[in-house]
Amino acid sequence: MLVILPPSETKRPGGEPGSRLRLSDLRFPVLTPQRRLTLSAVRALARDHDASIAALRLGPKQHGEVAKNRRITTSPTMPAVDRYTGVLYDALDAGTLPAQSRRYLGDQVVVHSAVLGPIGAMDAIPDYRLSHDSRLPDVRLRAVWAEAARGAFAATDELVIDARSEAYVTLGPAPEHAVFVRVVAETPDGARRALNHFNKRAKGAFVRALAQDLARPSSVPELIAWATGRGIRMEPAPDAASELLLFA
Repeated sequence: MLVILPPSETKRPGGEPGSRLRLSDLRFPVLTPQRRLTLSAVRALARDHDASIAALRLGPKQHGEVAKNRRITTSPTMPAVDRYTGVLYDALDAGTLPAQSRRYLGDQVVVHSAVLGPIGAMDAIPDYRLSHDSRLPDVRLRAVWAEAARGAFAATDELVIDARSEAYVTLGPAPEHAVFVRVVAETPDGARRALNHFNKRAKGAFVRALAQDLARPSSVPELIAWATGRGIRMEPAPDAASELLLFA
């Protein structure tokens, strides 16, 4: 099984002293050429402070983000699942998981970064600022990542659970055998509605439960059976065979 998560704009600062980004250590080494291209574009943009502020749509209190991008290849690193913060990653709370669950995350979970593409959850990455819709000089992120990431995902014949936001799906569609997770709530009259804030929390809690149980379902029925046993309501979407509904 492979679970694909979105990244987060908010990140934990710092990292392991003396460490730096090593592209050769990242998952999906076939993506190294694309990673070099985006990193070069990020650093080039960071040399122009005003252009960076405009391209990254930074507010007055966020101008320090430019310096992070200037040092992106030399600043200290930490595992991606610890680097990202925000609602989803706070619910996942990977730092409190035991070692075997963290190894599970490294094996089974991928985060789709805008600058590095799909990376392993335990891959060591620097602090940076770049979103799926950021504009880099002479580089369109969708053009760089879409086919390359699709190919990397398609190389696995395992069950693929796509828990990204739809915006990040455009940076690299999952393979045809993947299922997309949509978080919904059910009202007393039986109506279902998509969620925003609680969408992220539900996905983080879902992945945390998988990691705690070291769950490795090989099919959608097995995944739903595991979820039911865990008290998590999950069922196929009635109008889309490639979607799973996760109830919050």
